[in-house]
Amino acid sequence: MIASPLMTQNDELDSFCMGYDPTILAEIYQAPINVCIWQRKLSNSVTDYVDWLLKNTSNRELRIVAESHDVIAVILKALPAHSGLTALAGDINVLATMFTDLFELKRVGIRLSMLDRSMCPRFHTDHLPCRLVTTYAGNGTQWLPEYAVDRSKLGQGGNGLPDTLSGIYSHSKSIKQLSAGDVALLKGSGWLGNEDHAIVHRSPEIAVGEKRLLLTLDFGD
Repeated sequence: MIASPLMTQNDELDSFCMGYDPTILAEIYQAPINVCIWQRKLSNSVTDYVDWLLKNTSNRELRIVAESHDVIAVILKALPAHSGLTALAGDINVLATMFTDLFELKRVGIRLSMLDRSMCPRFHTDHLPCRLVTTYAGNGTQWLPEYAVDRSKLGQGGNGLPDTLSGIYSHSKSIKQLSAGDVALLKGSGWLGNEDHAIVHRSPEIAVGEKRLLLTLDFGD
């Protein structure tokens, strides 16, 4: 069952949707929507492998562009062998297949990042059509609904101040956050007609001694 899109409080030009069925992601094609979230739980096989990976490898990031039909083979070759690798590769393959089918892509850009510090700590927008993000371990991506964001404070408009002082959001309680396992499509300013309404988001803080495993999928063509 597809959950009904959840609209923001004041402005139908910026809205979001979330649900427990993956078909919710197709709502990204609706003009008012700039973030779609598939809420899900990861399997034990995936989380066990991810925990092992974060503890036993020094490789910081994997970046590849793969043919849509070749993703699982590429992942199996790129990551170290251990119990659960097939489960993680299969999950990434499922997400890549959904992404390429949804946008009619032949190739997909895959980035798997092991992080011990925030990658993009300031709220920002991306100049791209759409990106898929999911966090396999650690805190998920944070984002702001339109009613809570002052876009004049983006980039240089923030005068170099941290988000807590720049005035980019009206109240800290307005900040939304994905859970580990959630899959989100983030619509950027490169999406035709969305130039002024790209989703405003940032990486979460990472506590000392903790790690985060982030997957992003981008257009590979």
